[in-house]
Amino acid sequence: MSTSTLHTVETGRARIDQIDAEIVRLVQERCGVSAQVQRARQADGGPRVAHARENEVVGRWRAALGRPGGTIALALLELGRGRPA
Repeated sequence: MSTSTLHTVETGRARIDQIDAEIVRLVQERCGVSAQVQRARQADGGPRVAHARENEVVGRWRAALGRPGGTIALALLELGRGRPA
């Protein structure tokens, strides 16, 4: 994580807003990739959701960020599942 010095509260808030916008863009991109993976898995005769894979993702986020990381991963997975076709 970068921790450059902020000169004002406004500068810091503006940077947070930029980071948040990038996070939203990346989450949307992740959802699109997830939808493609789901379609490919189903085309190969598999289930739409792979629970073992989801557990790996949650574990990775939890290892990186602690308990809140697991919560973030669960939210990402929920968003990525979208609606069943």
